[in-house]
Amino acid sequence: MTERDAEEPWLTIIGIGDNGLASLTPQAQALLWQAETIVLGERLDTVLEGGHLPGLKRILTWSAGFRQTLGEVLKLRGTPVTILATGDPMHFGIGATLRRYVAAEEMLILPSPSAFSLAAARLSWPLQSVVQISLHGRPLTHLNRHLLPRARILALTSDASTVTAAAALLVKRGFGASVLTVLEHMGGEAERITAMTAQQFLENEPPISDFNTLAIDCASESPLFSPVPGLPDEAFRHDGQLTKREIRAVTLSQLSPFPDALLWDVGAGCGSIAIEWMRAGMGTRAIAIESKAERAAMIRANADALGVPDLEIIEDVAPEGLEGLEPPDVVFIGGGITNEGVFEACWEALAPGGQLVANVVTIEGEARLADLRGAFGGELIRLSVARAAPVGRYCGWKSLMPVTIWSVTKGETA
Repeated sequence: MTERDAEEPWLTIIGIGDNGLASLTPQAQALLWQAETIVLGERLDTVLEGGHLPGLKRILTWSAGFRQTLGEVLKLRGTPVTILATGDPMHFGIGATLRRYVAAEEMLILPSPSAFSLAAARLSWPLQSVVQISLHGRPLTHLNRHLLPRARILALTSDASTVTAAAALLVKRGFGASVLTVLEHMGGEAERITAMTAQQFLENEPPISDFNTLAIDCASESPLFSPVPGLPDEAFRHDGQLTKREIRAVTLSQLSPFPDALLWDVGAGCGSIAIEWMRAGMGTRAIAIESKAERAAMIRANADALGVPDLEIIEDVAPEGLEGLEPPDVVFIGGGITNEGVFEACWEALAPGGQLVANVVTIEGEARLADLRGAFGGELIRLSVARAAPVGRYCGWKSLMPVTIWSVTKGETA
């Protein structure tokens, strides 16, 4: 075991370019030579060929599976371990993942330019104005949330098939005129750039490398599904159990999404509130709790179609279905507030300072909210919405059911 300062990081994560060891700084190369164990990321199997690593005792790869290799790495805590990764390890990379298991002071991270930076430089796209996502090992439906006219998207891919699947999705969603630029092996000897519309890509099926980054310059005549809360009701599959557009926008404003916040959507119906919560961005997460199987299936379909496939769905009845769930930062009760134990279970799980919002349309529901407001404080509002609709040869107002909304912060005085 090499003698090291007790406070010195034992785990070094080095980002490497497509040109291999030549892309490393002198500092990164020195740390690499000192390693007793090296862990190679995907597509880096040959990077050490011809290298002289006198102190090296062991080489690991992630091919055995993340959990197993992670366990082997953690057993080596205190000895010099270096992980080689592509690009920037903290941008959808292994560094960001390992941070969940290793304290910051135990790690030294030396990035290379990320695929996003390299692609933006090749295309002259201002990186701060570009959507940056990963489709590497993730559902392709993540794309749906970002498909907007004039949007520019940079996406990491799993392999060449990701690009083909993305082109097909774009055409299906009415974005066939979008320009796809496939950037292969950026910074290496095999670098190549191919650009054509999504429609042309499907028609021509050009050969591309598995090691690529996908750039999408969106063009569409499809309906606009804005990230601002209040999607059209037609954006969701539902059986009538839907928080209508106008009410939904106000409800989301009461829920007040913030970075990395977890929402419980209790009595989720078709999932519209949870889905729009996640579409707000900022890493927001949600768990939709719905007791009916057909509605749970609709939630999954809606989540995929609107670009939030990470929505967690619990098919169970509240309050029993809430047991064991990760505690929420915010709770929305869209159904079941009059059921015994539902509010109590949500309130107990909610952290001090957390927000709870409940919507009702019945007189009994209003009575329950009035009692709860008397006991816990908060704000009650009642919304009435009317939409213009044909009345014979003319047009008149068709009223929707009034909705009462209670919003309360845990810890405020009644």
